Amino acid sequence: MHSKKRAKIINDPIYGFIEIDAGIINELVNHTYFQRLRRISQLGLSYLVYPGAQHTRFQHALGCLHLMSKAIQQLIKKGHQISDEEQTAIKIAILLHDIGHGPFSHALERTLVTNISHESLSLIYMHKLNAEFDGKLSLAIQIFQNKYKKKFLHQLVASQLDMDRLDYLKRDSFFTGVTEGNVGVERIISMLEVKNDNLVMEEKGIYSIEKFIIARRLMYWQVYLHKTVIAAENMLIQLLLRAKYLINNSKPIYSTKALKIFLCNNYEVKDFKESNNLLNDFSQLDDYEIYSCLKYWSKNKDFVLSKLSTDILNRNILKIRIQKQIFNKKIISKKIEKMMINMDISKDEASYFIFSNKVSNSLYSTNSSNINILFKNGEIKDLSKSSDQFNLEALSKTINKYFLCSPNDYITN
Repeated sequence: MHSKKRAKIINDPIYGFIEIDAGIINELVNHTYFQRLRRISQLGLSYLVYPGAQHTRFQHALGCLHLMSKAIQQLIKKGHQISDEEQTAIKIAILLHDIGHGPFSHALERTLVTNISHESLSLIYMHKLNAEFDGKLSLAIQIFQNKYKKKFLHQLVASQLDMDRLDYLKRDSFFTGVTEGNVGVERIISMLEVKNDNLVMEEKGIYSIEKFIIARRLMYWQVYLHKTVIAAENMLIQLLLRAKYLINNSKPIYSTKALKIFLCNNYEVKDFKESNNLLNDFSQLDDYEIYSCLKYWSKNKDFVLSKLSTDILNRNILKIRIQKQIFNKKIISKKIEKMMINMDISKDEASYFIFSNKVSNSLYSTNSSNINILFKNGEIKDLSKSSDQFNLEALSKTINKYFLCSPNDYITN
């Protein structure tokens, strides 16, 4: 473990040198909970489409920390008072904002732990670390929960223009090679201002924000919701559901100790709060844990478990169709029946390979964390009312797309 007595310098491929403050920040970075993020992929199974997308939540968290330091410096230069204690707290909040992610990040969220978001788990981690570090995270927790008096500090951590979004767009763009997602983070940060305790953007930065919004939408449809990525990640979800079914029906399958705990039980937030051991068990889960199981499961006698595991490992991804309308249930049923006959399997087994769901995305959400533009005359307007490029209806509209996954032989009508 590194010495915690002095600041550390890390060379990042996006920003160059990143400084890790001495003291509590450095101690948290070197904590086993945070180091686990080295083994959690930032983009789940997106590497199956973009081979360069091998970066991790660890890299992303450090990138967010770097951008937060820049944002703090910029706001202080503009005359805003942010104490040393507040600076440390907001850095802790952004550093730990993703610490609750499970294996493959969003791909398996709410699968291994049902009905618990990664944000909820991140908060539980913060409380556990706060106890371990004698209350040094108390202010960070207040900011993270938006319970601190200076609301703009929370907006730097979680809003539509937070350091999280700025880093993941630039970082994911770099590692996937999708240049449309490359945003001018330095320009955006330099235009940040605080007015009436709210984070705003100076008028001259409006074009940078427009590019940021467009880049985010393009990255969602080209990377995060790429059709092959959707198919692969849903295969992984189906695989874990099958593993849960088998293990809960006394079918012998290989499982690591930590994974078995979550395959056998459905935990709620209160369970994590009441049990220190449960959080420690969750901390053993990472991408490698799942991959090791996939290798064993590929040789299992169960057809579904074996087939899905082998296909994910060998990138034999289910075919996928995407459309604006819900898929006809009768058509899906006919495909399942056809596969049942051809493969001599049950309806339940075939349903792991032929299934439908939807994905959603919106360009801009009109809620309390709106992006507000500060004009030279002191007037503040929401981006949707300030931009020449967008209108409110186009910005706030949620786009739903429905998908059907199936083996290639059954994808067509």
